[in-house]
Amino acid sequence: MSATGDLVRLDALGPGGAYRSRNLQTVHDIHGVPFAELSLVPPLFVARTMAALRKADPLPLEERLEAVARAGRAFATETVGGLSAEEYQHAVCRVSGLPWVTTEMALDFTVQYTERAYLSSQLARPSGAVNDWRDPRTRHGSGVWARRGDVFAVHAPGNTPSAHTLWLQSLALGYRVAVRPSSREPFSPHRWITALRDAGFGPDQVALLPTDHATADEVVRGADLAMVYGDDAVVRKYSSLATVLPQGPGRSKFLVTKDADWTSYLDTIVSSVSAHGGAACINTTAVFVEGDPAPVARAIAERLAVLPSLPPQDPKAVLPVKPIEEARRIERFLLANAAGTTPWLGGDGIVDDLGDGTAVLRPAVHQVSRPDAPQTRIEQRFPCVWVAPWSPEAGVGPLKDTVVLTAVTDDEALVDRLMAEPGIANVYLGDHPTYWLPPGIPHDDYLESFLMRTKACIR
Repeated sequence: MSATGDLVRLDALGPGGAYRSRNLQTVHDIHGVPFAELSLVPPLFVARTMAALRKADPLPLEERLEAVARAGRAFATETVGGLSAEEYQHAVCRVSGLPWVTTEMALDFTVQYTERAYLSSQLARPSGAVNDWRDPRTRHGSGVWARRGDVFAVHAPGNTPSAHTLWLQSLALGYRVAVRPSSREPFSPHRWITALRDAGFGPDQVALLPTDHATADEVVRGADLAMVYGDDAVVRKYSSLATVLPQGPGRSKFLVTKDADWTSYLDTIVSSVSAHGGAACINTTAVFVEGDPAPVARAIAERLAVLPSLPPQDPKAVLPVKPIEEARRIERFLLANAAGTTPWLGGDGIVDDLGDGTAVLRPAVHQVSRPDAPQTRIEQRFPCVWVAPWSPEAGVGPLKDTVVLTAVTDDEALVDRLMAEPGIANVYLGDHPTYWLPPGIPHDDYLESFLMRTKACIR
């Protein structure tokens, strides 16, 4: 990473080192000012990179674990690619509009995740399997946990830097990794690949492949397995491919049944909506209440209303900022879909103009009239929550299509149904925010369930 005039230069990182392409994409900040130039690579470059990754052998286990942990410490605290940790935070906030608190949380989590990358991956290993065919258990017959391939591709998201900690576990398992960064926030993946190379991973082990949309699928096709982030359209596009793991909208939810005193959980509900600036898939987007949802909606709105409107680089910033025209488009979409609801916050708009061509996206709280209201499926990249009535007669149907559901209830039969529902990925019981995700806890199943398989072996 270097500067070209006043622009930050983000080179592709291929098997031959940093690569400066003729095809440059200008990355603008939230004011519309050019801030960085991203080198886009052609299909031939992608093919050559994937061939180099496939040909390379993984680092020995101890070396790669030490390198991942070393890279995590550097990412969080050191100068990497010419940017200090604080300069990196400023770049992410300036380009993406994510609030300072989001980048701060990402740096705090980084060291925890990288130091436990391998231990976390081992939690997914079947108890009947060993890691190596040389293990004494294979003399009498055992399962051996083995990679499903050699090269793993990641179409990275741009909504939160914390998302990058997930694919690091594939390196701990011996995969070689190619990351296609999001043009909305390319600094995090560039910093990660640079830190990993500095820590000991060779250029034939990890690569950064920025591409245009036409070339993006070449990255997926060139890998053995791939993980792709995107919206519902992306999920539909890749859902039938066994070699691709699509990561779509989260639509995380909160359920409070009548046997619970919701006031005791209000702090947790509010933080579930607003943490990470409301931009993560594990932020709560719908709250279901058995009984009258109005008091809950009112209380959430009162708490969210006091959050400050600040530029994203302000250390006290907690809300996302967008270019004013983009913010207006988001506002129009919200208001159009809020027709017929009861607005407790944001009913007259969510755009707070900062006077410099940008605007803060203020929180929104709307109450809907039924548990299956279509608004409860709407996910926005700012604190936006729909509060709905729920009853046992409504069942688990309205709660499906969910990455995390926090349920505050004493009804064990209901919990059984929630745990058995395939459309709910994770169930948290009691006073736990939907964004709770320490190392070793599956996000949407263990990633290793996709990356690994168990082979029988006897010798």
